Amino acid sequence: MTKDDRILDCENIIVDYDGFKALNNCNFHVKYNELRVVIGPNGAGKTTLLDVICGKTKASSGTVRFGNNIDLTTKNAETITKLGVGRKFQAPSVYGNLSVWQNLDLSLKRASKGVFPTLMGKSTPAERARIDEVLETIGLIAFAYDRAGALSHGQKQWLEIGMVILQEPSLLLVDEPVAGMSDKETEQTGHLLQALSEKQAIVVIEHDMDFVRQIARIVTVLAEGTVICEGTVEQVQANDHVREIYLGRAKVAH
Repeated sequence: MTKDDRILDCENIIVDYDGFKALNNCNFHVKYNELRVVIGPNGAGKTTLLDVICGKTKASSGTVRFGNNIDLTTKNAETITKLGVGRKFQAPSVYGNLSVWQNLDLSLKRASKGVFPTLMGKSTPAERARIDEVLETIGLIAFAYDRAGALSHGQKQWLEIGMVILQEPSLLLVDEPVAGMSDKETEQTGHLLQALSEKQAIVVIEHDMDFVRQIARIVTVLAEGTVICEGTVEQVQANDHVREIYLGRAKVAH
């Protein structure tokens, strides 16, 4: 992988909390239009890594280069979002009393700020077409005018993914998207993320190894704040260090 192939370059990232290094000389790279899965035991630094990329947490040292060599460590979270980094947190956060369509309408890039001015404004034909396109993508076109709070857990996750992609990120960060989902919803989420990766790079944090096997092309394993292994699912499962500290020999044997 050359630097020209990369949308994201995290170099020697350290996040130090009074002597505890949540990230410890962490090096992490993602290519354009890549679907990357990050796994690791609890406390490995996975969420902290996403927090540093999106500006929620400031690194103690190191650099995060994005796109055309932009150093994200010098930017705040709002600026990073505008530059093209979208974040989907683990728990879905939607406006439950608004319709699915209204939730998506709120997420479009608008000059007006706040819920009320946006709801009172009229969407343009281009905006309505874009919302309909995203509804098709996330599989909620039949639920467009249903109250978002009435959706299933999985559907709420898809709606929030739709709300993020309407902001047109070139890098999408997704934290444990299938936690609490049914098997069918999990499979559909995998198909959704694979389809989205044709237009943007995606980094997924996940614990569900069956889901990892479904979607992963390259897996990054974090432990104690640093990358210990990268490769295909098969390569990662065959790695003795990974077996020892994370997966467990019995689990890998399946």
